[in-house]
Amino acid sequence: MSAWRALHPSLTEELVREWEREDEEFRELRRRSADWKFIEEQPPHIRAALLYFIERGDRYVAAKIAGLTVDEFDELRRRANIPVVV
Repeated sequence: MSAWRALHPSLTEELVREWEREDEEFRELRRRSADWKFIEEQPPHIRAALLYFIERGDRYVAAKIAGLTVDEFDELRRRANIPVVV
């Protein structure tokens, strides 16, 4: 455990809870915005990549799952109406 964390455990826990809350909000926004009909029509590896992106928000891993470049995946993500939330 770092010295900083040892001195400020409640602040660290508070930050972790805040990040988890934000992650869930972002995930929900991606879920609500997604064009589910478009996603369901995709081949399995593309669908898996889009679903991974919705749940995790990681374009780089999602592109790898899809076998695409990040730019190619971003085009597909836009067509699926899934926002990048930061």
